[in-house]
Amino acid sequence: MNKFKEFIKKNKLFTAFSIIIVLIILVAVFAPNIAHYSPYESNLGNAFLPPSKEHIFGTDKLGRDIFSRVIYGTRISLTSALILVISTFLIGTVLGVLAGYFNGIVDDIIMRISDMMISFPGMILAIAMAGIMGSSIKNAIIAIMIVSWTKYARLTRSLVLKVKNEDYVYAAKVSGGKTIHILVRHIVPNILPTLIVTASTDIGTMILELAGLSFLGFGAQSPTPEWGLMLNEGRAYMLDSPWLMIYPGLAICIVVVAFNLLSDSLRDILDKKEIC
Repeated sequence: MNKFKEFIKKNKLFTAFSIIIVLIILVAVFAPNIAHYSPYESNLGNAFLPPSKEHIFGTDKLGRDIFSRVIYGTRISLTSALILVISTFLIGTVLGVLAGYFNGIVDDIIMRISDMMISFPGMILAIAMAGIMGSSIKNAIIAIMIVSWTKYARLTRSLVLKVKNEDYVYAAKVSGGKTIHILVRHIVPNILPTLIVTASTDIGTMILELAGLSFLGFGAQSPTPEWGLMLNEGRAYMLDSPWLMIYPGLAICIVVVAFNLLSDSLRDILDKKEIC
């Protein structure tokens, strides 16, 4: 308990941002208890109502409550981004470890595929793939995952190439350690902090990319309460009903900034440990 209190005192920024992230996650988990209306329930008689006590964020063209849709959008956007980050993290890390440790033909195949993917602009390639597979949040996740794993693979490979030449790795090899033991016990734990910081930073980036695909019509489809889709639906009425874009846009900004600041504070903590 004392160590926990000491950690909080030494890392106040990390603690503050962690609390914000926990609150965001709680909003996603308890969305049905926070939202007073169904995000799918339409009432044309209430269309384009400005913010009021009854509808604090106003209503859209179908009379749906914007506050409820933003709250439920937290669940969809956050879940999709976490699935995407975890998937790219695992795929890229495994391939990067294989390429960096074994070298040879394994390294050549993985890196040439990576080079081929990087040669195309990431977002453009994701749009093309999402368009081919069909517009849906699931296909948007797959499309971004296909173009994003290369970053983790190349970063992991460079870290493995550096770590595998350390004395403790040679000592493990000389003592008869198996390859899987060396990877799991000596190499992966030493490259994991950098990868975790990168992954935490990418959560905000993935939320933006998913929202971007939905805004362009390649992601979530109506009536799904997704922030990018809500921005797309509200842009035609931006001058007359600005609340249609203001609140989904604020939700994206708050969540992305919170995750980016959390990752920065986490990086500072890990850098201090490495120095120590």
